[in-house]
Amino acid sequence: MAFIDMGDQFIAIAAGRSQAPDEARHFGLVVDDMEAVRAALRRGGVEVRPSGSLDFRDPWGNNVQVVDYREIQFTKTPAVLQGMGLDELNKSERALTELRDKGLAG
Repeated sequence: MAFIDMGDQFIAIAAGRSQAPDEARHFGLVVDDMEAVRAALRRGGVEVRPSGSLDFRDPWGNNVQVVDYREIQFTKTPAVLQGMGLDELNKSERALTELRDKGLAG
């Protein structure tokens, strides 16, 4: 089993069952720099697209989708961002527009 510490979250990954990998199910990881993750995966020998969406299979066959925090609607509190050393991390204009349209951003 692998435990991956992700700031204020963690994920535990256990060895898979004996059937083939599921093509539809996946889990997502939100990161502060998706392109840095893409580069790290490539250095580790993982085949990923050169740009755009970042999806890959882990060693257990799980389908993993990596998304950039700046590009999604959910937000962390300023205290959590500061505690993670990410207090300068800002949302993209597209994400801010989506948040404003839902009345969730000023």
